Amino acid sequence: MILTIDVGNTNIVLGGVREDTIVFKARLRTEATKTSDQYCVDLKILLDMHRIAPEEIEGCIISSVVPQVLNSFQTAIKKLFGKTCLVVGPGIKTGLDIRVENPGQTGADLVVADVAALREHKPPLIVIDMGTATTMSVLDAKGAHIGGCIIPGVRISMDALTDKTALLPGLQLDQPKQAIGRNTVDAMRSGIMMGTACMLDGMVQRMEQELGAKTTVIATGGIAKFIVPLCKTPMIYDKDLLIKGLATLYRENEKK
Repeated sequence: MILTIDVGNTNIVLGGVREDTIVFKARLRTEATKTSDQYCVDLKILLDMHRIAPEEIEGCIISSVVPQVLNSFQTAIKKLFGKTCLVVGPGIKTGLDIRVENPGQTGADLVVADVAALREHKPPLIVIDMGTATTMSVLDAKGAHIGGCIIPGVRISMDALTDKTALLPGLQLDQPKQAIGRNTVDAMRSGIMMGTACMLDGMVQRMEQELGAKTTVIATGGIAKFIVPLCKTPMIYDKDLLIKGLATLYRENEKK
């Protein structure tokens, strides 16, 4: 079994993959102050919950946008499994043609999502990952990553709205009934959720115009399941995209 780990700014998503089957999934809160021993305990508890012995883990791969947590997790994996973790970054073979001004600045999570999307869908593609930030990657007809955009995430927008406005209440990510809110909470929910959906629709349209081609749009991330149903653009929601991408990269690099 391969252990995949994606360290985001808010959550750490873990997956156990045996061949092409995802055996288990789990989430931890990203905490930069945690020590490697604390993450080691977290991992051991998760494996025990899913009745998986550490000996069953053949290898590990990790992508991270939080350097402090990456270092702690690598040490935790070494302590628990006695293995060195494969890290998505310089030196790893991805097979992805990155055609931007500075390829080294392309986030590991973007690379992983693009690799997974290309494995299952024919380009051109737009890959949307909705987490702390909302990212959009554009893959041209040849499958090359040619750029994209980074947008404040839904929760960032929601927290900013409630923190900076004394009279506006907090709210849950429930689907708005209509665009015209009849009370303050419904108006906020409409603005944040439907507004995000309209933004994605508009960005996809502009990106397709610049690309000169229609695309297949893939969406992933914890927030995406709330927003995708509100979009007018056809989108394929794949909640396991990053786990599948990490497993693919592990297998390809092990072969080489």
